[in-house]
Amino acid sequence: MENLNFTTEDEKTIKKKERGLFVAIAAAVVVVVVLAIIGFIVINPPRQIVQGQVEGTSVRVSGIMPGRVEKFYVVEGQKVHKGDTLVKIESATVDAKLAQALAMQNVADAQRAKAEAGARKQVISAAYDLWQQAKAALEIHKKTYERMESLYKQNVIPAQKRDEAKAAYDAAIAAESAAKAQYDLAKEGAQKEDKMAAQAMAAAAEGSVREVESILKDQYLTAPCDGEIADIFPNEGELVSTGTPIMNVLKTDNRWLVFNVRETMLKDLPMGKEVTVGIPALGLTDVKAKVYYIKDMGDYAVWRATKVTGEFDSRTFEIRLTPVKPVEGLRPGMTVVLE
Repeated sequence: MENLNFTTEDEKTIKKKERGLFVAIAAAVVVVVVLAIIGFIVINPPRQIVQGQVEGTSVRVSGIMPGRVEKFYVVEGQKVHKGDTLVKIESATVDAKLAQALAMQNVADAQRAKAEAGARKQVISAAYDLWQQAKAALEIHKKTYERMESLYKQNVIPAQKRDEAKAAYDAAIAAESAAKAQYDLAKEGAQKEDKMAAQAMAAAAEGSVREVESILKDQYLTAPCDGEIADIFPNEGELVSTGTPIMNVLKTDNRWLVFNVRETMLKDLPMGKEVTVGIPALGLTDVKAKVYYIKDMGDYAVWRATKVTGEFDSRTFEIRLTPVKPVEGLRPGMTVVLE
């Protein structure tokens, strides 16, 4: 009976030792697995994924002609080619300015023609007749003075009569000279300065006409490039001023990829390097793109260190990549993934 009890107690002790050994082995296995996982993570850190987006060149369409939007010839999303008519602007004010400028040009041209043509034939003929009359009167006064001078020397007439004849003769000389000058002026026409002034006025009027006509050229705005109508801002019937953007044309031949990365990643993205990116919207994971632009984004984009030891402030850089080959369906705003 005593031997039987001893055997039972030994079996219980052995089972306890076996359970303890099993727990110790299990704990050791767990520790090894945890350490293996930690070591794997340390040796093989997870891949960094940087998200960016597709950008494109958008050209704003605007003009120098203020007025009211009369009609759009395109809608948002429509494909256009360079030179296609996009919109018509109507302005009664500019039309009135053109009519006014044309009228002023006609007046200036008439003044110039008048200055260059000189006096009319009738005016020249009248001036010539007055000159001939003055010449005839001068001849008469000359002969009268000569007779009076002879009679005075013979003491036939007093000196007063001789002086009166001399004064009349001098006046006739002055009148003939003035009539001759008037005839020459009428024959020569306007002065050189008057002609130059008339030509300058005509040139100024012509410039005003060209200025208004250049504004009217923007009555019809055309596409500056091949692309797609991205945005249309005003509605038909609304007023637009000079330089007001009317619509955006998104160029179809210019796309690039933009990423904002910390400077610690720049060593893996040097200028000119080709990398592989993914475009989830198109289901693509192996698009080749080349780095062509790197720029510091400034102090506002600096990543500040949170620990005193082991970390430092890291600046953020904008990098741009261009696809090596055209990507069908690539549109601005699409997400791009860089690993």
